[in-house]
Amino acid sequence: MKEIRIHARAGQGAITTAALLGEAYFKEGKYPYAFPSFGAARMGAPMNAFVRVDSKPVRLRSQIYTPDYVIVVDATLMRGYNCFSGLKEDGVAIINGPDSLKVPKLKAKQKVIMFSANDIALKFIGRPLGNTTLLGAYAAATGELKLETLLEVAKTRFSGKILEGNLKAIEEGYNHVRAVNS
Repeated sequence: MKEIRIHARAGQGAITTAALLGEAYFKEGKYPYAFPSFGAARMGAPMNAFVRVDSKPVRLRSQIYTPDYVIVVDATLMRGYNCFSGLKEDGVAIINGPDSLKVPKLKAKQKVIMFSANDIALKFIGRPLGNTTLLGAYAAATGELKLETLLEVAKTRFSGKILEGNLKAIEEGYNHVRAVNS
């Protein structure tokens, strides 16, 4: 079983991110379970979303404490929370933040990918919501999903100009990570 933990603030698309990841895994023949967790239900409050995926139905319903992958939608959360808590020995963290941001020292096999997904989103969507850009980065960094599957799933969620912008943002996130890792 693979587990993904998403750190964000309410209103930044973490629930959408988890839902899109779950749907993409489902389209690729896996059994996903995506769900949010938040305290005070107000815009800007710290919250998490989670995705579990396996080759058989997922029955476990608890929060994720030892993720394989972490996606940080808002890097300011790293000031007050240990977003990398429990990240597996060979885990991957994808962070939406400036290159100048200091990242806590991680274990030798853990990988961190940091770039400004918000800048890419602003360019293509017109709003600094980098969650779909991070989905593209996730696919490239982990090899867990095909880019084509993410694009197909986005088409079921968005429409019009928002769809066009999100498709470009997903592709740009994917291409950015591929370029950095080659």
